Amino acid sequence: MEEAAHPYVPNDLKLPGYVPISMSMSSILTIYLASSLFLVTLVWFLFGRKKTQLDKLLMCWWAFTGLTHLVLEGYFVFSPEFFKDNTFCYLAEVWKKYSKGHSRYAGRDSAVVAVEGITAVLEGPASLLAVYAIAKGKSYSYVLQLAVSLGQLYGCFVYFITAFLEGDNFATNSFYYYSYYIGANGWWVLIPLLISYRCWKKICETADNVDTKTKKKIP
Repeated sequence: MEEAAHPYVPNDLKLPGYVPISMSMSSILTIYLASSLFLVTLVWFLFGRKKTQLDKLLMCWWAFTGLTHLVLEGYFVFSPEFFKDNTFCYLAEVWKKYSKGHSRYAGRDSAVVAVEGITAVLEGPASLLAVYAIAKGKSYSYVLQLAVSLGQLYGCFVYFITAFLEGDNFATNSFYYYSYYIGANGWWVLIPLLISYRCWKKICETADNVDTKTKKKIP
């Protein structure tokens, strides 16, 4: 039986048993946006009571990014042959589609698998812990948010730099390149940068206050 030709770049990428995408882009995005909106609404009203607007936004971000790491990226890491799926699994369809913007996913590039593996296993749970830490006002909240944000930034830099060093030619066309590869990942650069800056300031302020109080106690 002749194998279906895949739509990815390069054309000679070996994907034995490839099963074409069955879901449309609009269907994939609708499900993703609807589930994300439900999650954000749930966190905002259920866990964000008596919190500032900023804290609510941060909790929504950490819940969203945490489940994205755990569910979406976790599926990729532990499903090496997602491109063969013929069960109409939504997560498999997402990665088949996303691979049009970055075929290293379909090709199981070692750098991508390593980055996504660390992200799913470590940063996913840590992001959900950040939701709890903000909700309960834990003392480690800023340190945790800074650590996870720096981890996300490091992962993104490795992701982009290794793609650049390998020729940066993994997208089917410019639309997928800018909307999937650049646009979808850009949020995990911008938002962690802003959170890292805020957390760094908060940690420094706390350290300065402790230092001031300590000096006052010295006779």
